[in-house]
Amino acid sequence: MKLLVGKTALITGATRGIGKAIAETFAANGANVAFTFASSEEKAKAIEGDLNAMGVKAKAYKSDASDMDAAQTLVNEVVKEFGTIDILVNNAGITKDGLLMRMSEADWDRVLNTNLKSVFNMTKCVMRTMMKARNGSIINMSSVVGVKGNAGQANYAASKAGIIGFTKSIALELGSRNIRCNAVAPGFIETEMTSALDPEKVKGWREAIPMKRGGTPEDVANLTLFLASDLSSYISGQTIHVDGAMLT
Repeated sequence: MKLLVGKTALITGATRGIGKAIAETFAANGANVAFTFASSEEKAKAIEGDLNAMGVKAKAYKSDASDMDAAQTLVNEVVKEFGTIDILVNNAGITKDGLLMRMSEADWDRVLNTNLKSVFNMTKCVMRTMMKARNGSIINMSSVVGVKGNAGQANYAASKAGIIGFTKSIALELGSRNIRCNAVAPGFIETEMTSALDPEKVKGWREAIPMKRGGTPEDVANLTLFLASDLSSYISGQTIHVDGAMLT
């Protein structure tokens, strides 16, 4: 059974890793998919073609979610093209790691703007469409680092912890309009980026996880699918970990 037939999803940052897996999983479950990319138009167009080949409508948009005007323009274009937005996945994110004493103000600001301000921008721009429909699911990508912190990632941890607080607040504000807002907190997820890391270090991380493996982008995408679908119609304001019991 396809869980998202007739729904339209907007996903930020969907040309690789978790975002790409979410876009593919949503399309496989019948959703029309609008997604954003930052740089590689060639890659975005290839993904757009792959999604359309699944029998749904898909379109890539070059957009910066950390810019409010760009976010509003994006939402207007998606609503014009697709008619509505039923699901918003705030997935766009970056890291600029470093110990606080060496962290520049620019690296702090860039991570907070890309990871947290973008969630504010996109949610604010989408909420009127969802309120009018009296229905919607907003899913924000946080991280276990936002729960436990991590040395050398003060900016990233702050942004992901902020997403959790934002998620709870929006769930309270929009619940009466039948709009749900939840956060997903991935643990160690193995992507193209982790494949370039030192194999021994990655092995050590896997051994420290009770399930003795890293997660896959599809593990995160499957939870996101559940939260986007009507199967989770009474779940809101929650932060759900996908971490192999890392923080249990």
